[in-house]
Amino acid sequence: MRIREIVQQAIAEQYLTVAAEEQLRQLLTTKNDREDLVAFLLLQQAVMNGSVQQQSRESLYQKLERV
Repeated sequence: MRIREIVQQAIAEQYLTVAAEEQLRQLLTTKNDREDLVAFLLLQQAVMNGSVQQQSRESLYQKLERV
């Protein structure tokens, strides 16, 4: 799967899973074309503006609430 495909899925679902984040980390260690890098930047913006939620952040917040 390519970065742009993961990004499209996350934006469509408004949710980024931990598994998808891990795939992105692995893919970002390899050579990518401009379209994939632009897609990744769009995903970062979507997360920052709240239109995509991150499963990893939800898990972190739940752990902090228990403390």
